[in-house]
Amino acid sequence: MIDYLLVPSPCYVLEETRLRRNLEILAKVQKKSGAKVICALKGFSMWSTFPIVAEYLAGATASSLNEALLAKSEMKKEVHVYAPLYEDDEIDQILSLADHITFNSFSQWQRFKNKTSTLGISSGIRVNPECSSVETDLYNPCGRYSRLGVTRLEFKPDLLEGLDGFHFHALCEQNVDALESVLKSFEEKFSEWIPQMKWVNFGGGHHITRKDYDVERLIEVILEFRKKHPHIEVILEPGEAVGWQTGELVATVGDLIHNEVDIAILNISVSAHMPDCLEMPYRPMVLGSGLAQEKKFTYKLTGNTCLAGDVIGDYSFDRPLQVGDRVVFDDMIHYTMVKTTFFNGVRHPDIGIWTAQNEFNLVHRFTYEQFKNKL
Repeated sequence: MIDYLLVPSPCYVLEETRLRRNLEILAKVQKKSGAKVICALKGFSMWSTFPIVAEYLAGATASSLNEALLAKSEMKKEVHVYAPLYEDDEIDQILSLADHITFNSFSQWQRFKNKTSTLGISSGIRVNPECSSVETDLYNPCGRYSRLGVTRLEFKPDLLEGLDGFHFHALCEQNVDALESVLKSFEEKFSEWIPQMKWVNFGGGHHITRKDYDVERLIEVILEFRKKHPHIEVILEPGEAVGWQTGELVATVGDLIHNEVDIAILNISVSAHMPDCLEMPYRPMVLGSGLAQEKKFTYKLTGNTCLAGDVIGDYSFDRPLQVGDRVVFDDMIHYTMVKTTFFNGVRHPDIGIWTAQNEFNLVHRFTYEQFKNKL
């Protein structure tokens, strides 16, 4: 049990025992199903815990050069890579780190296939099963006009030579019933070419460590697929399931004001520290709180930036808040924490000045070390 008074504020704090509990569940799926479970760094990239994660899982999946470097140096197990776009100035280094690489399109595959074959890296193509029950468009990888993966209509069987695997990803924090629907659609569209493959990556979005997730059914679904395709290695790459409910964001009440309603200004910012609350959007839980007016004292919790909309929401408490009180936001260790740094490990733009002498002056280039040091 975390003693939040001993934790600095603001601070993301992970509890190791909760992380191990999640990893034990994932390791059980891995052992009983025969599938390979790897950690998707886009959802959980707290590299200080990678030695623990490596005790249970087969490796990590990266979405960028930065994440691949992090996986190789800190987890020291298998490195799988998928990104919608690989660039010429990064692909060689990515391939020097990867054990598996998935291409988002046949054009990217054709562009770089000679490099992967020379190095002996196992390559795959991402396909779009065109089946998803994700309700929020922002998080729906199989929505209309999606750029993620190849649809059946755009599939090119004549370009499969040299490819070892299929990769699909259609879920977002969902249960096994959603996977069953997606898997059915995937097999209907692409089963003709599965015998040519060595592996199939079922992607992420499997909420395996959530209390209501049907873990036993997931194991059955994987075993049923492997029975039909005994030569195929199945890969799952959950991210949020690794960090799910493993820790909190600790904040402090910095000031209390009144403008028709009681307002608490905290030493955190929803836009700077919880950007997914704005993107989703969703209302984060605060430990010990209730909905507005549910408990005796209601406050509008706000951030400490100058942005007028830096407002978290209305919460009620059993007693009045005071300056210096800790306010603890639940479940902030997976995507929330990742998105405050370099999401997906994507390289930040260079910063430069075009001078009056018509010359370009590079002021700053962001480095891997800066990415790593922010996690």
